[in-house]
Amino acid sequence: MAGIMVILDFDKTIIEVDSDNWVVDEFGATDLFDELLPTMPWNSLMERMMKEMHANGKTIEEIKDVLKRIFMCDLRIVSDANMFFIETILDHLGIRNCFSEINSNPSFINGEGTLIISPYVDFLTSPHGCNLCPPNMCK
Repeated sequence: MAGIMVILDFDKTIIEVDSDNWVVDEFGATDLFDELLPTMPWNSLMERMMKEMHANGKTIEEIKDVLKRIFMCDLRIVSDANMFFIETILDHLGIRNCFSEINSNPSFINGEGTLIISPYVDFLTSPHGCNLCPPNMCK
């Protein structure tokens, strides 16, 4: 893959919470966590918390169940490309289902096999007046 790389943090970016704190809070271990936090580096603290949870009978499956209840952020695409191009690429990469919504210029293949691309908003009849965006789509 060439050129562009997008890097996202996970906690409080892709998911709405901090996953470490979520697990600790869900198992009711917040007080111990808060007590140890000033005395240890974060990773050492989390390892200690996992050992504590294991000693209290919590299994890996129970930890997985807690993590599965975390909400992901809603990922959407707003693009001045077109639906055919975007959906073709996302389907090829197997990530189409990662996005809840795609807003782009509508497109379809006509009876002759030509890709027809229409503007997202008809800028001739409904101009949005924004000088920062293309005339057919205010982002």
